[in-house]
Amino acid sequence: MPASDLLLRSAIELAALVRAGEVTATELTELSLRAIEERDGEVNAFTTVSPDAALATAAQIGAGDARPFAGVPLAMKDLFATVAGQRMTCGSSITGDSWVREYDGFLARRLREAGFVIVGATSSPEFGALPVTEPRRFGPTRNPWDLGRTPGGSSGGSGAAVAAGMVPIAHASDGGGSIRVPAACSGLVGLKPARGRISMGPEVGESFLAVNGVLTRTVADTAAVLDVLAGYEPGDSSWAPPPSQSFAAQALFNPGRKRVAVIVSPPLQTDVDPAHLAAVEHTAGLLRELGHEVQEIDPPIELPDLMDMFLTLWSALIGTSAALVGQICGNAVTQETVEPLTLYLWERATRQSALDLSAVTGQAQGYARALVASQLQWDAVLTPTLATRPVEIGAIDGCADAPPEEFARAGRFIAFTPLANLTGLPAINLPVAHADDGLPVGVMLTGRPAGEGDLLALASQIEAATPWSTRFSPVALRG
Repeated sequence: MPASDLLLRSAIELAALVRAGEVTATELTELSLRAIEERDGEVNAFTTVSPDAALATAAQIGAGDARPFAGVPLAMKDLFATVAGQRMTCGSSITGDSWVREYDGFLARRLREAGFVIVGATSSPEFGALPVTEPRRFGPTRNPWDLGRTPGGSSGGSGAAVAAGMVPIAHASDGGGSIRVPAACSGLVGLKPARGRISMGPEVGESFLAVNGVLTRTVADTAAVLDVLAGYEPGDSSWAPPPSQSFAAQALFNPGRKRVAVIVSPPLQTDVDPAHLAAVEHTAGLLRELGHEVQEIDPPIELPDLMDMFLTLWSALIGTSAALVGQICGNAVTQETVEPLTLYLWERATRQSALDLSAVTGQAQGYARALVASQLQWDAVLTPTLATRPVEIGAIDGCADAPPEEFARAGRFIAFTPLANLTGLPAINLPVAHADDGLPVGVMLTGRPAGEGDLLALASQIEAATPWSTRFSPVALRG
């Protein structure tokens, strides 16, 4: 294993090594920067690398630093994640190169306070619109397990950076599956926390669909970072109730006997890859062996208008993002500044009235209430994370001539993930298997309202029975 095998250890382990003086924060940061230099040429995970700032931060961290992640390298997703002095592009040409803030956003501040060293920004599809990461401005990010395939999106750069062994952990965000999709594509743990668990501020207000999180190799890392990021920030209009104990502690609990529903029929009409169905069947059997009550059920309610509803909500979200960022950066939304899919969504948003958007938002909230109510009899719901294996580069194209078709193709790829964004329920991808071609296969567990603690305990139990943290992509194992 190469010298950078340190970066394949968990973030918790690395922080312990720094705390004990067995490795320095500077050494870890140098290893990360070297791995980026050696591997990112073929993976293309980063849009910005910040060696000077990262090394300056690392130099201030010494042995005995009690912060939970002191000295651990981390990458931030290049999508509305404000990092002082670091360029932000949102994957788009409309920002130019001069959109640089002088302050840290809430996320970056909390991560720095926990001791993380930010080494750069990772690629996202333009404004996070697609579940693949192939922005026109930066080109495709490639899956370290198979360079001809996507690492997913919209946090694809973050997933690829961790899977390639360039950083042990990376920031991600999720508005329709954008943490869980790259986790499934890249063999990682990816938790979408409950709505309101992590503040979207200071620039962004409350979001009905989106929430921030991280991509990691272990459930323990995910739980410990959730403790860092969770909680009220001044000005938040709403927030999830605080846990009775830390998420890190709850992840270690014996979950007891849980009632788990299994759903393999997607809410959109599409076929599901047999490898993904097999992974769900294997996990269901494992849960039964562990003493849980497991029952396969049909989808609890019909969602006939799901694609149209998401298209309306997504048009408003992406269209508003493009318009506001363009205004901030002094550029109009045009075919030269944004991709065809973004332009299509922006144009669609401009044609939607406030009444249209309000009606669809109300419809979405009604579906969400019905879905949550239908699942309350279960402690968790087990499904595939994806309907298909990671698609080939170019299979979903934001620059294609027929944007609605690309959006529909994207929906079929990630058919299972958007419902957790609709309901606000926590959901986690677990990389339990590999297909016959070596690609990772994930399953998704969706928990109860604000129930990340129980979900993490159950995920930890599955991880102990099906260890995955020592499986590494071919790129990560290169010297």
